[in-house]
This record gives sequence, C-alpha cells and structure tokens, in this order.
Amino acid sequence: MKKTYKANNINCESCKNLIKASLEDDFGTIDVDLTKTPKEITLEINSNEEENKLKEEMKDLGFDILD
Repeated sequence: MKKTYKANNINCESCKNLIKASLEDDFGTIDVDLTKTPKEITLEINSNEEENKLKEEMKDLGFDILD
C-alpha cells in the first residue's frame, strides 16, 4: 500500500538524494516532496515490519518520521 510520511530535517535536494540513494534498493521508488512543510516521503509499504524498518533507517540517516 502506498503511504506518505512526514519527516523532520529534510531540507534540500541533497537530503532527497541521500534518502533515495540509501533506501530505494530496499523499499523501491521513493518520492520526496520538498514543497511541503514538514517534508513528505511517499513509498510502497507492505507490512508493519517494513514500516518499522523504514523509520529506523530514516532515523539512522538523520531524518525523523513524525507520527
């Protein structure tokens, strides 16, 4: 299912590129919307385990997913 998450600390094209380069191999295509505040990422999530993995990996990159 396609889900959209709001995230802190995404500020620029470099942040967007870091997220895409780091996570697209594991999660498929990720859309990062830099026009919204807070910024949003949209991707295909198929389970709670996958969602938890995404949140953990985003945190490791320095971007917190907002609940």
